[in-house]
Amino acid sequence: MAESRRKFDQDFKEGAVRLVRETGHPIAQIAKDLGINPGTLANWVALDRQAKHQRKRRLSRVVPVDQFLLVW
Repeated sequence: MAESRRKFDQDFKEGAVRLVRETGHPIAQIAKDLGINPGTLANWVALDRQAKHQRKRRLSRVVPVDQFLLVW
C-alpha cells in the first residue's frame, strides 16, 4: 500500500534549515530529531544556500553610472 506524502509548511522548513545553520549539527541528526527524511532536509538546506547565493550576487552586482537614466 502506498504511503501518502507529508506536506510541510514554509515555517517548518525555514525552522529546520535554521537549526542546521545555527547549531552546526549534522543534517541527519536534526532530521531524525524532527522525524523527517534526511534527504528532504538536505534539499531544503541546498535550496536555502542557492537562494542566499543568488541574493548576494544581485546585491553585489556593480552597474556603471552611465547605465542609470535620470528622469526629472
